[in-house]
Amino acid sequence: MSLRYALLGLLADEPASGYDLTRKFERALQRYAWHAQHSQIYPELGKLAADGLVEVIAEGARGRRTYAITEQGRTELRSWMLNPPDVFVVRHEFVLRLFLLSTLDPEDARAVLRPVAQESARELATLRESLDRAEATAPPGTELALGRLVAEYGLRSFQTMHDWALWALDRIDQVEAAKAARPAG
Repeated sequence: MSLRYALLGLLADEPASGYDLTRKFERALQRYAWHAQHSQIYPELGKLAADGLVEVIAEGARGRRTYAITEQGRTELRSWMLNPPDVFVVRHEFVLRLFLLSTLDPEDARAVLRPVAQESARELATLRESLDRAEATAPPGTELALGRLVAEYGLRSFQTMHDWALWALDRIDQVEAAKAARPAG
């Protein structure tokens, strides 16, 4: 169901074709928020149009259609945004792996955690560089633009992930050192 609202949100920003929306998912949403392929996007656009939430505003070569959100679509998107579920159901493969980390021996656990620390540090650096560049060119009064708010969430998330991965690696080392220091017997 969230694909529906992701598409409405992207179309609320600006009209787009199915191809444009697929590219936005690939560039911005896929890695950090939501994955969708064009084989999912096109049928969902058809459903949104049938429900009166989007409309085709232009048709181009090879059947390319540009969609725009309707007022009814904006109302539906706003309602969804303002009424989150009572319980958030999260399906996060990485976190599942963390739950199961204790099934590995310490060296294998380190092999899982080291790339987390390294990748989160790289993501932090990339996001900070992008934010610094964006802030240097942003017009005054746009400090709370929605893109800036989500970028800050990303920064804080990657900082937390990085700090946690370093802590977890250190914790494994401490436990292993304590085991090695115990007298045999």
